[in-house]
Amino acid sequence: MDNNNLEQRLLEQQEKSDLKTRVWVETKSTWRVAFPGMLSRVTSFGMIVVTQSFLGHTGELQLATYALIQSVFVRFINGILIGMSSATETLCGQAFGAGQFHMLGIYLQRSWIVDGVTATIVLPLFFFASPIFKLLGQEEEIADAAETISLWFIPMLYSMVFSLTMQMYLQAQLKNLIVGCLTAASFVLHLLLSWIFVYKLNWGVAGAMASLNLCNWAVVFGEFVYIFGGWCPNTWKGFSKAAFIDLIPLVKLSLASGFMICLELWYNAILVLMAGYMKNATVQIAAFSICLNVIAWEFMLCLGLFAAAIVRVANELGRGNAKAVKFAIKTIMTTSICIGMVFFVLCLVFGHQISYLFTSNEQVAEVISSVAIGSGFQALIAYVNLGCYYGVGLPIGAVLGYALNLQVMGLWIGLLGGVALQTLIFAFIVWRTDWDEQVRKASQRLNRWLIKPEEEDNESPPQA
Repeated sequence: MDNNNLEQRLLEQQEKSDLKTRVWVETKSTWRVAFPGMLSRVTSFGMIVVTQSFLGHTGELQLATYALIQSVFVRFINGILIGMSSATETLCGQAFGAGQFHMLGIYLQRSWIVDGVTATIVLPLFFFASPIFKLLGQEEEIADAAETISLWFIPMLYSMVFSLTMQMYLQAQLKNLIVGCLTAASFVLHLLLSWIFVYKLNWGVAGAMASLNLCNWAVVFGEFVYIFGGWCPNTWKGFSKAAFIDLIPLVKLSLASGFMICLELWYNAILVLMAGYMKNATVQIAAFSICLNVIAWEFMLCLGLFAAAIVRVANELGRGNAKAVKFAIKTIMTTSICIGMVFFVLCLVFGHQISYLFTSNEQVAEVISSVAIGSGFQALIAYVNLGCYYGVGLPIGAVLGYALNLQVMGLWIGLLGGVALQTLIFAFIVWRTDWDEQVRKASQRLNRWLIKPEEEDNESPPQA
């Protein structure tokens, strides 16, 4: 009897030890992608903030105009490109997991084509910024100033086409540390150049925007050197005509991804617009803006974990390991909840706005949605976002804020309601998903779009 009890205890200890080992290994795999992603996104967002800070010393008009263009046009377009680039993340992650390494380079080139065309389509927004703002009822002075400042964002627009897609490509193969290092270095360079151009050379708006564009393109150039220089020998085989094949399925997946992300970004923008129409809301609007800035910084951290969830789920689906997918989801969700609770407590201690509730909910919702992206569920997520945000959150916020006169607090309650419903629905979807079936679908998708290495070699032009 004693021997049986001893064997049972030893077996239980071994299982606990195996679980700890698995959790540790999975956590390391997650943070290997998440930390560089967080670093790159925080510093990239930091460059926009630094530019705004330096422009604030050139004049109030320039500051207001920059803020308006950045919050309306750049936020709109960035949301589209981030969403569309997540299609590259899904396909590259699954191909890497399946060992189809040469396909990552082809998917990257296809994403350049799709995202480049998309950026060109939205380009007129910057050319016609002045009349658009006048049409929206903005002050004449700000609308006129936008005509010049908006043109400075065009180089930044095309840098995003390459930087976002190459970041997805590199993180799918666990090589995005180089991206974090490049963006961190560019952030420091941006501080230095902005100080020289604006304060020492007195170039004003031109100096601040020139520094922003130079540093954004410095990141892109560094990524090109890393990829083309031989540090991705298994996944980059050179330019190929195969990049022009099967673009339509990629466009469909990209559009669903872009729509999904934009629904989330526009949700906050609409709430700001609604808050601006409230009576005696000056103090509330100020607090509202501070909350949004805090959320924006946290959102950058959230996107890093978001990317890690996509990569881990996509990799394991590509490998055909449904059990590993489930374990990765559990580990990432636990990590997400812990991070969300840290921000919850920090905001509870240091903030006086009800909006602190939003941070932890958003953290969970983002990671659950990233699990679905890694599986290729972008279209489903878009419908969920549409219903939760615009069918539930906004109407509730409008009723509470206007009809019941709760003002900004009513909007936040509506916001929380939409995010909470989204979280519950995503959790239910993940729980009910047959991951063995998703493994089969991922395998079919990869095999359908697979181009054998010898076929690619025949179609590729000779390298210089």
